[in-house]
Amino acid sequence: MKVNLHINKDKNRFNIKEGDKTMKAVVTMGNGGYEMLEYKDVPMPVISTGEVLIKVLAAGVNNTEINTRIGWYSQKVTQGTNTLSGDDTEISDAREEKDGGWNEETPFPFIQGTDCAGVVVEAYDEADQHLVGKRVLIRACIRQNGFDSGDNIWMASDFDGAFAQYVKITSSEVFPVDCDWTDAELGTIPCAYGTSENMVQRSGVKAGDRVYVAGASGGVGSAVVQLAKRRGAYVIGAAEGEDKIERVKSYGADEVIDYGRNALDVLGEMSVDIIIDNVAGENFVNNLKMLKRGGRYASSGAIAGPLVELDFRTMYLRDLTLVGCTGWDEPVFPSLIEAIEKGEIKPALAKTFPLENIVEAQKALQTRKHVGKLVLIPSHD
Repeated sequence: MKVNLHINKDKNRFNIKEGDKTMKAVVTMGNGGYEMLEYKDVPMPVISTGEVLIKVLAAGVNNTEINTRIGWYSQKVTQGTNTLSGDDTEISDAREEKDGGWNEETPFPFIQGTDCAGVVVEAYDEADQHLVGKRVLIRACIRQNGFDSGDNIWMASDFDGAFAQYVKITSSEVFPVDCDWTDAELGTIPCAYGTSENMVQRSGVKAGDRVYVAGASGGVGSAVVQLAKRRGAYVIGAAEGEDKIERVKSYGADEVIDYGRNALDVLGEMSVDIIIDNVAGENFVNNLKMLKRGGRYASSGAIAGPLVELDFRTMYLRDLTLVGCTGWDEPVFPSLIEAIEKGEIKPALAKTFPLENIVEAQKALQTRKHVGKLVLIPSHD
């Protein structure tokens, strides 16, 4: 099924005319540093056929929003996201050629915010009126040509997202959720848990597997720990410092290795069935050696650096499978909703911030001192 999504790329659509109905939002004006984030009045979204309007109750903060703003997705950039700012030379070069997005050119100025927990306040079509008044999560990864195609676009990377009081989206991407979680707790879910569930599904995690999770204290890593345990795997995580180690254990990890130690030395070669790694960087070469014959290595990120050393002999002599995970498969989001409603996972909420304090929240994210997710809360006074 092809998704009917209306993406407005008019660069002047944030010019407010007298009498317009407006809302508060954080507008990312272009590639660069924190100065590109402007909290301002913008026109309310106007829905059309197939769309619903959602009042945003909570919006998680993700690496992908920072990556998009600074232009990290350009292949001209070789450093990890934990060492870059909007002023680095590599970023400046990528900005000049406008290739910092992962699909087409990023549609600046626009509203970021990949995670959205909210309530449906308006539906354009009669068939979607049953959604009005329901608390929902938005599936941010949209397979616009159907799930048989690998094509995908993302809310907050390719069109306006949830760093605002309201957001519009195609109704097929809206999932009602019935649980006792707070709005902020639900705001931790879409991007981190969707990405994690996608990697867990694609790598084929099953009961009895030994799964190593690099960066287990982050939003994605802490979700992977829970989702792998949900399937009966034996989970080994990596985290830095006693506080983070204890938190990762609280999410169900069977073992946690201090990030300062060499996991290969601790676990040994050919010691795990699956590795799920959003860190990459210099540890990749040793991590790969930990996989048993026929093992799988899944990733959807490279926080410590995108360029890694790969000995092809390790890969082909051990029949390893490297699995890239960006576009979410169809079973991913329904599986997450089920896990929430059955109480099989719990939210990894670190801290909340008012929406207007987005710079403070993104700075906190880049320090990596927290466990779980940071979440922005729009004011609706």
